Amino acid sequence: MRSMPAVLEVILRADRRRPDPPVVRVDMRRVILAGIAAWVVALVVTAVLWRLEMVSSTPVWSCVAGTALGVLGLGWERVRGRD
Repeated sequence: MRSMPAVLEVILRADRRRPDPPVVRVDMRRVILAGIAAWVVALVVTAVLWRLEMVSSTPVWSCVAGTALGVLGLGWERVRGRD
């Protein structure tokens, strides 16, 4: 049975490393849109709970921030372009 090499040895000796796995192509636009959709659903739920005075406004603002960051991420992905 082959033992696992020490981390320092792998860092210092590139010839002892395993080859990198193949790159998996992912459509980041779909991933970001799924994240935005999840934040919007959470926003609706927390907004209803807030209106019913079951939670404070903090979860609502957290969902707003998550949605806004998702939109910024979508813009970043658009500017970055497809490789």
